[in-house]
Amino acid sequence: MLGRCTYLNTGSFGPLPSATVAAMQAVERRELEEGRSSRGYFQRVLDEREVLRAELAGLLGTHPDRIALTSSTTEGCNIVLRGLGIGPGDEVVTTDSEHPGLFGGLVASGATLRIAGIRERPTAEILPTVQAQITSRTRLIALSHVSWLNGAVLPVRELARHGVPVLVDGAQGVGAIPVDVEDLGADYYTVSAQKWLLGPAGTGALYVAPDQLANCRVTFPSYFSWDLPAYEFHNGAVRFEGSWTPAASIAGLLASLAFAADAGDDRFACARNAAERCRALLLEHGADVVTEPEQATLVSWRVDEPEALVGRLAEQSVVVRALPGTGLVRASCGYWTSDEDLGRLIQCLEGSIEPTEQRPARVPRKC
Repeated sequence: MLGRCTYLNTGSFGPLPSATVAAMQAVERRELEEGRSSRGYFQRVLDEREVLRAELAGLLGTHPDRIALTSSTTEGCNIVLRGLGIGPGDEVVTTDSEHPGLFGGLVASGATLRIAGIRERPTAEILPTVQAQITSRTRLIALSHVSWLNGAVLPVRELARHGVPVLVDGAQGVGAIPVDVEDLGADYYTVSAQKWLLGPAGTGALYVAPDQLANCRVTFPSYFSWDLPAYEFHNGAVRFEGSWTPAASIAGLLASLAFAADAGDDRFACARNAAERCRALLLEHGADVVTEPEQATLVSWRVDEPEALVGRLAEQSVVVRALPGTGLVRASCGYWTSDEDLGRLIQCLEGSIEPTEQRPARVPRKC
């Protein structure tokens, strides 16, 4: 895919490594030939779930028993909101820059929302703006680690010091920037593995701090929730797992995590450098860039007709995203994003090139 187009939309879905697809296909071939109901099959899948849990825990700087496997950040957010019983009469502090995966659950809960207006503010003003909304009645602080709108990194660590539980939407954080949930002090942190971790669709995770297990009820118990046959909840975050992740998806995500590890620890700096170059080139082009310097890996700029622009760029094999209702177009820069990719984006914005034939495949294994 990277040989076919300039792909700048990992903030929605990351490109799939060929090793990931091969791992998924191998599992599906085995399921076709051997079936999906033998004792050996189930034990193999259960073992791989634990391997995946440990890999995700290592990526997040925590212990495996604090990780629940989920299908998405949206599922993770709803597990927490329902588990805490957030509803009418409760006060929740959030921002005006949240993704529907978090904000939708807050609205549906019926809680009183104190919304910090940070969308048009410089990043230096985000912390005091959110803090100004916290009161003695605040039951939960719910916000993103990285804004899906402009890539701003929000002050999670500072907000976690207020003594109020913090739910973090980490969809644009994990895999894009280094994340250590223990250092951040977040009580709950969600992961969307199909984005910056380059995993299959329908994969993700939820971190739950150990001192929050007793505070967050299990509202959608599954086979994985229980210590059988006693029907007592497991001691760790596994109690919140509500679904059977397909075996092929588990294998695929493990392959994607190995791909990232092989790219090296420099991949985070590579991605941020690509975002900085993207931002600088857009400014040189005269774009109305809203992303500040030294943020994460998303770069957004304001245009009159975002959807039309995205469509024109797509015709020239440049993939970016329009953000609904904002007037913004967003480019997502990964550690695989090259200067050629960014140059093509600018050339297409200037209308100076026509569609080209397929380019040679280019998938860097090291930054």
